[in-house]
Amino acid sequence: MNPWVGIGLALLALVGGGLLLGWQGVIFATTGIVFWLLLQMSRLMRVMKQAGAAPIGSVANAVMFHAKLQAGLKLVDLLALAGSLGRKLDGEGKRYAWQDPQGDCVELRLEKGKLVEWRLERAAESATEASAEAEAGS
Repeated sequence: MNPWVGIGLALLALVGGGLLLGWQGVIFATTGIVFWLLLQMSRLMRVMKQAGAAPIGSVANAVMFHAKLQAGLKLVDLLALAGSLGRKLDGEGKRYAWQDPQGDCVELRLEKGKLVEWRLERAAESATEASAEAEAGS
């Protein structure tokens, strides 16, 4: 959800609560806002605990992970899909990779915490390309 929509809804709840029920309405709206923020924090902590427990840069199946990716996916949702933290590919921290036990690898790039581009590198294709280059060199 757009952060401005959330802020607008929170302000609307505060003003509406104040107009309808007075100071008690403002307290009630504040309680609802705090509860929503706690739910968001709880989700974030659960995802980070799960991702922190798994080996860095590992994913169960890179092809299935690749199939679930879509542009604009937030970092928290990306970590929940992968189940682990990504292996950093550059010093700036914008490119990450996940690899499965079969050797398939998904590389992706993030901008402002959102997925911009990604690609799947199959282990079979890499081995085929390497053998073709070796044959061409001999």
